[in-house]
Order: sequence, then structure tokens, then C-alpha cells
Amino acid sequence: MRVKCVLCDRIEKIDSYCLQAKRLRNRRIHTYMCPSCHDRIGENTKKRLNTGHFRFNRERKREKHLS
Repeated sequence: MRVKCVLCDRIEKIDSYCLQAKRLRNRRIHTYMCPSCHDRIGENTKKRLNTGHFRFNRERKREKHLS
């Protein structure tokens, strides 16, 4: 399956039967990011977290039996 990165517009080929390809086919809202863009965004996010001026709002998963 041919996919296009949403950030750098690079076209890559992934296995048509992998889980990521299935998600891209069945759920149109899912987008593909190439590994280099994914790593770059991850590094920039870690830098912003280390400054202390950036709040990273992660959804906390609660176990139903504890609440």
C-alpha cells in the first residue's frame, strides 16, 4: 500500500496487511507520518516538556473499580 506523509509529502510503501494499513483504510481520519517526521516531533515535544513552561495534558486512565 502506498501512503503519503502528512507533513513532508514523502510517498512510502507499507505492507498492505499490517495493522497500520488496515487503520488507514477503514478509518479515514487516521493519517500517516513517516518515521523521520514522527521522531522529529517526539524530540521537539520532549524539549518543550523539559522547559517547564509546557503542560502536557494526558488523559489519565482510571480503573473502574477504583472510582
